[in-house]
Amino acid sequence: MLKNDSSPIWERPERQPRPVPVPLSREVVVQAAIALADAEGLSSVTLRKVAGVLGAGPMRLYGYIATKEELLALMVDAIYAEMLEGEDATGAWRARIARLAGHLRSAALRHPWFAALLGGRPQQGPNALAFTEAMLSAVAEAPGIDDIDTVFLATKVIGAYVVGAVCDEAADAAATQESGQTKAQWQDANWPYIQRMIATGRFPMLSKVAHQMTHPAPGTLFGRGLDRVLDGIAGTTSTSR
Repeated sequence: MLKNDSSPIWERPERQPRPVPVPLSREVVVQAAIALADAEGLSSVTLRKVAGVLGAGPMRLYGYIATKEELLALMVDAIYAEMLEGEDATGAWRARIARLAGHLRSAALRHPWFAALLGGRPQQGPNALAFTEAMLSAVAEAPGIDDIDTVFLATKVIGAYVVGAVCDEAADAAATQESGQTKAQWQDANWPYIQRMIATGRFPMLSKVAHQMTHPAPGTLFGRGLDRVLDGIAGTTSTSR
């Protein structure tokens, strides 16, 4: 069992791996937890169940990770590490932001549970911090942004859009899995009701969405939405207050 230690998991030394009966390390534990979450969902991830997957006693895991919350934090940071593989700071600011946003969306599609952990307080693992640093650095190169308050605010706006879009996709995928009904099937089932509501004349804009919108694929829609956000940021001029 870990001694009482208030230091963050990122800065806490881990015990040396023991070769028998099962070689363990934080990395081994985290990767097993990620595989379990990918296969069975986030609710399946407990220290006891991860220990069972590894063929180890639960008490052995406490030598590396003290709580489930720490395990989840390490899992999230491992996904941020995936996003940063091969990433560099080259290219124009918009291209860099689009690349980073695309990495986050792709990671959420590979790991459906990941989106559920993106809300709330900012992630503070070293890889999550590196991702945030990369995003801040790209935003800082946008025209008309010359103070850190505006850089931070613009980055928050981008993050709100990206996380919101990713969570919407994840929720739709989860609904499909739970109901066994695809989005298209769900829309077909509800279309008669929507037609009746549109026919009342109370929803002219929704009528245009239903009848005139091109309804692009999720990836295309994600990119177009991000372009609109970046168009706004490109037109930002800093003002003194």
